[in-house]
Amino acid sequence: MINAIYMTMYEFTMREKIGLTISFIILSIAFAISNVKIDVHAFISILPIIMVGVAVGFISRELGQKFVANKYGLKAEFRFWPIGLMIAIASSFFGMVFAFIGEVKIYADDLSDEIAGRIACAGPMANIIWALVFLVIAVLTAPLKPYSRIFELIFLIAGTGYSVNSFLAAFNMIPVYTLDGLKVFKWNVGVWLIIFAIAVTMMLLSIVIGVEKMVMMIITG
Repeated sequence: MINAIYMTMYEFTMREKIGLTISFIILSIAFAISNVKIDVHAFISILPIIMVGVAVGFISRELGQKFVANKYGLKAEFRFWPIGLMIAIASSFFGMVFAFIGEVKIYADDLSDEIAGRIACAGPMANIIWALVFLVIAVLTAPLKPYSRIFELIFLIAGTGYSVNSFLAAFNMIPVYTLDGLKVFKWNVGVWLIIFAIAVTMMLLSIVIGVEKMVMMIITG
C-alpha cells in the first residue's frame, strides 16, 4: 500500500508531460526571439543552443519543486498557463521574456507558508546551481576555444546556459502572484532576500558585463 502511494506521487500525468513539453518549446522560442528578434537565420542558429539551457533550467526547476513536495508527502503536478506562454512570446519581441509559463500545483488541504516556501525555493536554487555549473564549464572551455570548434560550441552553450538560468532564477524570485518569490517571501523574508540578491547579481553580471568577459576576468584573476 505504501509503495503504491509512493509511486503515485512520483508519477507524471499525461497532462503534466504535455504541459512540460509545450512550455519547454515555447520558452526556448521566446528566449531565442529575445536575442535575435526577427532575424530568421540567426533564430535557427541560436535556438538549439538556447534549448540546452532552457531544458536544464526549466525542467530541473519544475521537477525540483515536484520532488521536494513529494518529500513532504504531498502530491504535486506542473500546470502550464496558455496565456502566460503567449505573454512570454509577445514580450520576447521587446528583448525581455516574461516567463509566467505555469506553476507546480500542490495538492494539500492545509499547506503552511513554511512548507510552501521551502518547496518554492527548490526552483530558483536549481537555476542558480545550474548557472554556476554552466559558468564553470565556460571557464574550463574558454582557453580551448581557439583550437577546436567543438570547444567553441560548448563554450557558447555554457554561456547561454548561464544567462538563461540566472534570468529564470531572478525572474521567478520576484514576489508577485504565481511566482516562487511570493511564496518564499511569505515564509521567510531573509531567505527570499538572500536568494533574490544572488540571482539578480548573477543575472546583472550576465547582462552588464557579459559571460565572455566574466570568464576572462575569472581566468586572468
